[in-house]
Amino acid sequence: MPPESAESRGPDRRPLASRSTPWAQWLAARLAASAVTPNQISVLSMLFAAVGCALIALGRGPIAWLGAAVCVQLRLLCNLLDGMAAIEGGKSSPAGALYNELPDRVSDSLLLVPLGYAAGWDWLGWLAALLAAKTAYVRVLGGALGQRQDFSGVMAKQRRMAVLTLGLIAQSVEAPLWGSRFALFTAGIIIAAGSALTCWTRTVAIARRLEAA
Repeated sequence: MPPESAESRGPDRRPLASRSTPWAQWLAARLAASAVTPNQISVLSMLFAAVGCALIALGRGPIAWLGAAVCVQLRLLCNLLDGMAAIEGGKSSPAGALYNELPDRVSDSLLLVPLGYAAGWDWLGWLAALLAAKTAYVRVLGGALGQRQDFSGVMAKQRRMAVLTLGLIAQSVEAPLWGSRFALFTAGIIIAAGSALTCWTRTVAIARRLEAA
């Protein structure tokens, strides 16, 4: 599989340095050569998110928290490989854009809503999930207005999932030591606040580009 080029990235594709890593290119090449489709990989990302959802909502120990963190990262791995198999691997489909967006929105909610319940603040998970969806809405809105999609911001998807992963790992240590849920609460607050800020900065950037056009 050739190195990623500016043409393969495109204006509406999330910039990811991991696409250029040898391991990612090797995995994507194997998938491109197989019968697996990029859309199936996208659906698989939701399945990993669903397992993570169950572990966060029902788990009561370090193994559950760590298992949920692994599911978050497997979801992101699917998000990386579906695009690479489609674009670099030449397996894109007319419905690819739909499968690229919808599973992401479902996966975000599956992972963030139970975070609030697990932390003991039900509203926090719903707020984080809503604001995460809004960051994608603003990005796609910019594209609908004729601009390149803006993937910038302090709490874009990869950063949201990084914060969630760290929060789950920290919780696996905190729970057996103190029996509290401060790590989960902190992760939820950071994700919600960062997502709100990302919505604001993306909206301002879109408005400025529209005014300058």
